Amino acid sequence: MKRISKVLIVIALMAVGFSLKSGDRPMHEIHSMLMFNFIKYVEWPADAKSGNFVIAVVGDENVASTIEAFYSNRTVKGQTVKVVNANDINAVTNAHVLYLASNKSRDFDAAKNKFSGKSTLMITDKNGLGKEGSCINFKEINGKLRFEINESSIQANNLKISNQLSSMGILI
Repeated sequence: MKRISKVLIVIALMAVGFSLKSGDRPMHEIHSMLMFNFIKYVEWPADAKSGNFVIAVVGDENVASTIEAFYSNRTVKGQTVKVVNANDINAVTNAHVLYLASNKSRDFDAAKNKFSGKSTLMITDKNGLGKEGSCINFKEINGKLRFEINESSIQANNLKISNQLSSMGILI
């Protein structure tokens, strides 16, 4: 019952969309909250289920600190969470989740090459990067924040997403 209510809350949030008007929550909080929920609906392969669960944030200290606050003293998928805050993709050696902020989108190709085929959920924030190979990409549509899901990138990285998450995103 608890799981159903969580799913319904997430679906309601996605169905309504997030308004991008000033005065609403800061964008870093919205991105962090969505990433927190994405992780719940993604399955990593068995070989990625040891050691720390690494969430790497490249280019947005606010997102990194918000995620750190969300996950402090928690485990994800049975693993202790480690948040890596980096200004450069080269500083990230491995990650279960990689968030590449819009101001670092010029590093997308390097990130894609570095993590291609690895069990990394790459999340980006720039129009067009979903089609370029990001697993999940934030996108503004009619003043609302939505997200694209690139199913082939997710499969290529040996990840599985739930049908609930697939139904909320824009499949590309």
